[in-house]
Amino acid sequence: MSKFSKSKVALGVSLAMGAFASVGSAQEQTASSQNEEVVLEEITVVGIRGSLQRAQEKKMNSASVIEALSSEDIGKLPDTSIAESLARLSGLAGERRNGRTSGISVRGFREDFVGTTLNGRELIGIGDNRGVEYDLYPAEIISGAEVYKTSDTSLTAQGVGGTVNLQTVKPLSVDPGMTLNVSYEQNGSDAVNSDFDDQGHRIAFSMTEKFANDTIGLALTYANTDSPTQAQFVSTRPFGGYTTGNILSGPNAGVFSPNGIYVRALSRSLERETIAGIFEFSPNDSLTATVDYLTIDFEERGLSRSLWDALPIATDGSGINAIDGNVVTSATTTGFNSVIRHEPFNKIGSLDVYGLNLAFEVSDSTRINFDVARSESTKFDQRAESYAGIGRPGLPVRGQPSVYTYTASDNVLTFDDQNDVPYDDYDLIRLTGPQNWGSNLASVERFQESQTGVPGVGFAQAQDGFDNTGVFDEELTSARFDLEKDFEGEFFKNIHIGVNYRDQSKTKSNQGFYLTAETFPFDGPIPESFRRGTVDLSFAGLGNIVAYDAQGLLDSGFYIRTPAALLETDRLGDTYTVEETVISPFIKLGFEKTYETGSFYGNVGLRADYTDQKATGFNTVVGSDFTVIATPIEGGDEYTKVLPSINLNYDFGNGHIVRAAAAKVISRPRIDNLGKGFSIRFDNAIGFVSGTTPADGPWKSSSGNSELRPFEANQFDLSYEWYFSDFGYLSASYYYKDLVNWTRASTEVIDYSQFYIPGFHQAVDIDGTIVTPGTFQGINTFVEDGLTGKVDGLEFQLNLSLGEFLESLDGFGLSLGAAFSDGYLDGEGLRSDSANRIPGLSDEVFQITAFYEKGGFEFRIAATDRSDFLTEIRGGSNSLSPSVRSDATLVDAQISYDFSYSNIDALDGLRISLQAQNLTDEDDINVDRNGSGAIDEVERFGRNFLLTARYSF
Repeated sequence: MSKFSKSKVALGVSLAMGAFASVGSAQEQTASSQNEEVVLEEITVVGIRGSLQRAQEKKMNSASVIEALSSEDIGKLPDTSIAESLARLSGLAGERRNGRTSGISVRGFREDFVGTTLNGRELIGIGDNRGVEYDLYPAEIISGAEVYKTSDTSLTAQGVGGTVNLQTVKPLSVDPGMTLNVSYEQNGSDAVNSDFDDQGHRIAFSMTEKFANDTIGLALTYANTDSPTQAQFVSTRPFGGYTTGNILSGPNAGVFSPNGIYVRALSRSLERETIAGIFEFSPNDSLTATVDYLTIDFEERGLSRSLWDALPIATDGSGINAIDGNVVTSATTTGFNSVIRHEPFNKIGSLDVYGLNLAFEVSDSTRINFDVARSESTKFDQRAESYAGIGRPGLPVRGQPSVYTYTASDNVLTFDDQNDVPYDDYDLIRLTGPQNWGSNLASVERFQESQTGVPGVGFAQAQDGFDNTGVFDEELTSARFDLEKDFEGEFFKNIHIGVNYRDQSKTKSNQGFYLTAETFPFDGPIPESFRRGTVDLSFAGLGNIVAYDAQGLLDSGFYIRTPAALLETDRLGDTYTVEETVISPFIKLGFEKTYETGSFYGNVGLRADYTDQKATGFNTVVGSDFTVIATPIEGGDEYTKVLPSINLNYDFGNGHIVRAAAAKVISRPRIDNLGKGFSIRFDNAIGFVSGTTPADGPWKSSSGNSELRPFEANQFDLSYEWYFSDFGYLSASYYYKDLVNWTRASTEVIDYSQFYIPGFHQAVDIDGTIVTPGTFQGINTFVEDGLTGKVDGLEFQLNLSLGEFLESLDGFGLSLGAAFSDGYLDGEGLRSDSANRIPGLSDEVFQITAFYEKGGFEFRIAATDRSDFLTEIRGGSNSLSPSVRSDATLVDAQISYDFSYSNIDALDGLRISLQAQNLTDEDDINVDRNGSGAIDEVERFGRNFLLTARYSF
């Protein structure tokens, strides 16, 4: 493969400068300049300019179309996580979750469709599926990253979107040293809950050392993070968003109106402890042995204090105040007993990665590599609910319902202050569920009205909270053996053959408990020892609500806990184990041919993936005794995918390279879709039970599919790159992905009458009336293969060092990126407008990083602008549901000074920086899924600031 020497790069600089002044003159001088020997002084470039320069060198010398990140040393990436750095690369886009950039899309495909490796080994995450949550990895343990946009047969993991390879330092390849990072973090908004902090910290220590005449290298990193997040949240989603079923008569019958509102003040705290160690042993030039270990322990705890309120309006539309098109934008409600809902959540987990690599250089032309690794992750994800309100339904002392007037706005809905129910009054508010949400408790004898002894109070009134918990365990064992051989040939120059082996399993246990207050069948005040003042919801036009320690109540045993798996079919229906064994032999031939006009190089490869996938789960229905009957089931399949690839490059000299590539690529099916399970659920809400159509009725079921095939695409890439200086290049790329297989959720109508159980499949109205199902037909949701589609796009990049063109701008630089994509899924039976969207695809993504760096002073401002895209958010029962995230522009800035330039010996190695995140205070906005076009969810995080001191010695 042709690679640029420093003299050729220097020549490219002179030619580039001439090109901007006089293209013709530069071309005339090319031939003579190429024969001159240029001697360059060795200069070490540091800071952001040095990182971008090293990344440019990686990109230029690759045989594939890649993007790259590079740190000058361990612990010196400028961001708090690798996710923030990746999000600035052209063709990539970041996604915020819980106020932090976590997800990454590559060429329009979110992380579930992107292969991720660590030092070339496939990496598992701690999410619900395959996608890696990149903010899990602190920047201090990462020395660089490569993002493969075109396929390389030898990569251990690949995806329809591409492959991200994170890299840690190699201690024998860097100078010994130590770096200490200490950061103070401050949220721009005060803590919305008084029992949480708005301040945090980050501490990291990294070291590299060599021993035994540089034959032993050791690198160690310890990082500790305590990072707070505050959020104000307004949503209509828990009530189904905007629908057309509320106004049934009058001139506005059938217009869209919101069903309800969920307003919450949310505080989070992420605590993460990371230890990374790398031991490298190279006793001679022929052998290098590397042992590495990574462990990450994390706990994200938080609390949401909220007000839930249905927004019923008169069915004749008499409460409507304003309409815009076919959407109600202002109305007055008829009254609802609001629910004060406190939701403590705890996500606790760990990730451990062990690896051994043996690299043998048998001869100058032959290399053998053996690698074995083990990864293990666990996650305990609890999201509990505790309810309070004006009294338990059925009791004569219950208070009056709330009446509101609301107005649609950029904040979803804003309310006036006419409601006269003081939800901040501890003398009024009772610790109980103010709604009839407990119908699934019908099979529990102690909640029958005849057992409680209180007329009007029974199982329907016995739900005062809920505890949702998902427990995940994942293991991955991998091994790799490969051989590379160089040889002298007129065209083919080397061969790379090998085999990858991976054995992976992931288990999910869906657990839940109905919570009933110990005061049942009565209600009672919030115990004084658990009171925490009030929480302000005025950001949505509401007042204060009472605040209490919900987690403390759960831990104290205040609630009677009834296992949901005994009553709900979808608990065991969503409990599964998925196992995969994949064997992937591959062969890759590298070639190079020199011509008068330049050199032609690249590779062609072939890979075969043999997969044996298995899944176990449960078929679940409710039996005649009102308890769940669970029958274990299993399934699976075997298949082989043949994946060819070719990467072609032509180097015209003077920094001009044209690249073309083609490949067949796959992403393995989602874990939750492979889970083998079938469950029938009866929604006991009065609105569903009285529904008369399958879509509006109470019957629902879902099933997994253990025989799913991978997502699959045939892709083509064409790009032009011009490297006109050490820090300066221009590139333009076109890519096309023909999606030949995509899985989709499909639906069918099923008659559930055989499962009907009188006395159980019913609802109880607020007046005590027993309501039987209005229909016995419902919707079954299942997953199938066979959907097709396409994605294509254009990408542009420009890196400039402005001082190379104008001396007065010395130190200034720009990095610009733009991506324009178009894509869709096609096929009959797509359920909604969002169903044909590619998850993670934005039509437009723009990135700009402007910086100044000179004399130790550095200033950087980075902005990313992303158009709307399909994603997933947490829905009911701690599940994931699709959502369309609106366009957003995120702006970060950083200013720093390196005291090594100060001529103060005592401060040599010290660097102080101040970083501001989300400078423009951008919100996460989601659009209604039912076709109204209205904003139905907004989460506001505010700005965030970090002051960091880094000392290297």
